Amino acid sequence: MAEFLDLEAQDGVRMPWNVFPGTKQESTQCVVPVSAIYTPLKLFPNMPILPYSPLRCRTCRSILNPFCIVDYVAKIWICPFCFQRNHFPPHYASITEDNLPAELFAQYTTIEYETPTEKAAFPPVFLFVIDTCIIEEELVYLKNALSQAIDLLPDNSLVGFVTFGTYVHVHELGFGSIPKTYVFKGSKEISKDQILEHMNFFAKRPGVIAGVRDGLSAESIGRFLVPASECEFALNSVLEELQKDPWPVPADQRATRSTSTALSVAASLLGACVPGSGARIIALIGGPSTEGPGAIVSKNLSEPIRSHKDLDKDSAPYYTKAVKFYEGLSKQLVNQGHVLDLFACALDQVGVAELKIAVERTGGLVVLAESFGHSVFKDSLKRVFQSSGYELDFSFNGIFEVSCSMDIKVQGILGPCSSLEKKGPLCSETVVGQGSTNTWKMCGLDKATSLCLVFEIVRKESPESIGPSTNDQFYLQLLTYYQNNNGQMRLRSTTLARRWVAGPGSIQELISGFDQEAAAAVMARVVSFKMESEAEFDPIRWLDRSLIRLCSRFGDYQKDSPSSFSLSPRFSIFPQFMFHLRRSQFVQVFNNSPDETAYFRMILNRENVANSVVMIQPSLLSYSFHSGPEPVLLDVAAVAADRILLLDAYFTVVVFHGMTIAQWRNAGYHTQKEHEAFSQLLRAPRDDAEAILKERFPVPRLVICDQHGSQARFLLAKLNPSATYNSSSAPPGGDIIFTDDVNFEVFLDHLQRLAVQQ
Repeated sequence: MAEFLDLEAQDGVRMPWNVFPGTKQESTQCVVPVSAIYTPLKLFPNMPILPYSPLRCRTCRSILNPFCIVDYVAKIWICPFCFQRNHFPPHYASITEDNLPAELFAQYTTIEYETPTEKAAFPPVFLFVIDTCIIEEELVYLKNALSQAIDLLPDNSLVGFVTFGTYVHVHELGFGSIPKTYVFKGSKEISKDQILEHMNFFAKRPGVIAGVRDGLSAESIGRFLVPASECEFALNSVLEELQKDPWPVPADQRATRSTSTALSVAASLLGACVPGSGARIIALIGGPSTEGPGAIVSKNLSEPIRSHKDLDKDSAPYYTKAVKFYEGLSKQLVNQGHVLDLFACALDQVGVAELKIAVERTGGLVVLAESFGHSVFKDSLKRVFQSSGYELDFSFNGIFEVSCSMDIKVQGILGPCSSLEKKGPLCSETVVGQGSTNTWKMCGLDKATSLCLVFEIVRKESPESIGPSTNDQFYLQLLTYYQNNNGQMRLRSTTLARRWVAGPGSIQELISGFDQEAAAAVMARVVSFKMESEAEFDPIRWLDRSLIRLCSRFGDYQKDSPSSFSLSPRFSIFPQFMFHLRRSQFVQVFNNSPDETAYFRMILNRENVANSVVMIQPSLLSYSFHSGPEPVLLDVAAVAADRILLLDAYFTVVVFHGMTIAQWRNAGYHTQKEHEAFSQLLRAPRDDAEAILKERFPVPRLVICDQHGSQARFLLAKLNPSATYNSSSAPPGGDIIFTDDVNFEVFLDHLQRLAVQQ
């Protein structure tokens, strides 16, 4: 495992198969897709930034890298992707074996280029879109959180303000004398041209054009998007005067909330004012959309909001129309290079499932909380703007490009990006996620954004024909053009070399290069994608069959003898990951709303391998008087009366006190001097939980509970049910789980029995 972490530390890449299967047939037998999880903007302290443009191959446009063959005498380099011979330009004339440019150093497989001439025309833009159809108490929480966030905005950033309820209000912040807003009817679809006309953009044709595509002057843009340093008073005035939507709501009806119209107006306003610049729409929504083309439910309270069952039966009348609307909005935003961030705070659903396509394709952030007063929302919103060492480090307007050796094609990307539909010889006929291209748009990305690239091996020769004489190396190059938060354009290039293997002796080599954590993260993304895109798909059956085939191919056993079955250490934890994935919120949609499921999958699709593994199989630490914090099995057997458990399930962090510990705490022993050790024991898991909350986005929900308390369910739901109500009585001080689910031991027995029959 350590060598895979070293590779990630060097290039930001984790692959399930670090030695690739050599033919199409062999890759199919490997079950887990040939793929890579790549973090384009991962921070590397020692990565050089070169102040000149990269040298490109004249045929395939790949960039000079350490794997190129260089003829120092003739001043020629050979591209490892297409084998084209390229001449070095005159400014490389001094190149020798002892005088290499940085891009040819073996350790610099990941490198960045910055061209000093390319400066961005605009500072970052934040357009807040705020829901006013919420109760007074929620509105107070929202105002407080927003005023704190506004104080943290960079001084050079431009800020805009849109509020909505029954009608959509666009606030003219640049008009300082009195508050001034433009009002649009929430039930109407409004085109970009109508918006420009209604807002008097062309009332007086300016003599000087600011150079923006629609011919708008800087003065026109400054009416609605104002520098943060100049508009603090105007923003605070708008916030203070912000009131609940005044239109009356009958007792048997939902509020008239025109979310889709507000987002459409916001997107068109940014498209007119700042196309192609780094801009974010930050939508703060407190309930379901009931008006306009993106409505998810009728106003009548007797009609419930769609559930998973409704979506499966095709009996959610608003769903398809809303998704189609947001797909159109996502295309508009991608075309403009703008991001949609979603903060959904309500006890009921708000339409995250419908909005998912627009948020994910623009690389937006998503936060789901129960209230605007909840720490999950307040702390997450603060984290978007603060700079405390844990900042997100936003970048904008990314273009992501892939080059690979012959015999590999790209099926697609599962992650926050949008296909640019640039078809070429590298594109596979089979499409997974955003495919049919080798170039993707990433409107918004940060230092943690991770993409899952899925490849197809197209080489069809029989394994015998790939002998030792054939070159067994192949190459991948991943290019990311982006605008960093200082407005500079950068290009990051990561070039990877891996080996092919094929034939009868290849299994051991494949096993030695198998990264089971990366494989679990890839399988989670693939199964989530299949559940959303394939009708009648049975995820449990698919995962089980995949695991049986994998164990049958790579396990060591005698046919029809389950007791002889064993797995290499490289594969030994993988069945455990699959067991927990089957029980996870990504696969089990029962007891989760479509909004929650969409939220969990959106976070999974943008996180790196380490975080994905925590989502699939949470980590569990035990604290007791007998030992310091130590990892324990994710099993009900870990529960004991004299222990404190810390569960990190990514979305929730649980501090669970055993029965005896809780009784001692309730008796106040931790406040007494002679029980200082007990006080420290209580404090240690809380401190560790706070450290997790500090560095994670979205900020997880912190649950502090006691054994046999109602909130203990947050822990028990994640544990392996090795002791249930019908299997055994709980050990003294322990616990049992009321479930009919099979435990891991039974699951493993069945797996061994079926794997040896294949």
